Amino acid sequence: MNELRKKLKDKKRIVVKIGSSSLQHPETGDLDYIKMDILVRELCNIRNMGKDVILVTSGAVACGRKAVNLKKTTTISEKQACAAIGQARLMMTYQKIFSEYSHQAAQILMTRNTIVDAVNRNNAQNTFHTLLEMGVIPIVNENDTISTFELEKVIGDNDTLSAIVTALTGADLLILLSDINGLYTDDPRKNKNAEFIDTVECLTDELISMGKGTTGSESGTGGMETKLTAAKIATYSGADMVIANGKDVRVIHRILEGRNYGTIFKANKNEAFDFAEFVDNLHK
Repeated sequence: MNELRKKLKDKKRIVVKIGSSSLQHPETGDLDYIKMDILVRELCNIRNMGKDVILVTSGAVACGRKAVNLKKTTTISEKQACAAIGQARLMMTYQKIFSEYSHQAAQILMTRNTIVDAVNRNNAQNTFHTLLEMGVIPIVNENDTISTFELEKVIGDNDTLSAIVTALTGADLLILLSDINGLYTDDPRKNKNAEFIDTVECLTDELISMGKGTTGSESGTGGMETKLTAAKIATYSGADMVIANGKDVRVIHRILEGRNYGTIFKANKNEAFDFAEFVDNLHK
């Protein structure tokens, strides 16, 4: 167990991001209730340890699409309509499971404007802090019903959003649950010689260029590029970040025990880094 991983058990505020593909049965697109139950149990257990925990979840569009029997959505307005249906259903499911473990969950829906506008950003920050003081677990998603940024694959499957939440709330650890084991020198699904990278001490231009051109699963939108953007926001804001495979969500407590799962990115706090300005300039 290396020193960097050993320190993860002392983290006080943890953001966990889970993508659409990790929440659904691949055969049907329906929600995987067993996996959701284990995820919620993991999060409640972190809370029971006296730590703050925030969940950033995808899945609203896919959930809504399934509810109205749409195989795929072809327009932005169709996707937004499915998000409106799916977000309510997704949240209802989460609330039900959280209550089984005697914990309260709250919904926070964000847009790009929540971050780039100083007043909105301050309001969001206050809401997060008050909820966490109350012992509530915030569940965050992008507000797809009015925001087209993620739907047009600009923000990218909530990877960037989870890093923004990390920076906004002063969290000290971000765990990105993905459909891949971590960072590789190339896409392992296309190149069998791709090598796994266990630890990233410092984000270099060479590392960031590795993520270019990788895309996520059919139900998600984020590839490795969005995860490296997330790593930049999180580590520059002073948080460690781990990318791990979300196939077994029990990996969360294993990571917090300091065990060797996924790729760990070391925090490199940059006082000159303004995450709101960085987000404002993304894809301009």
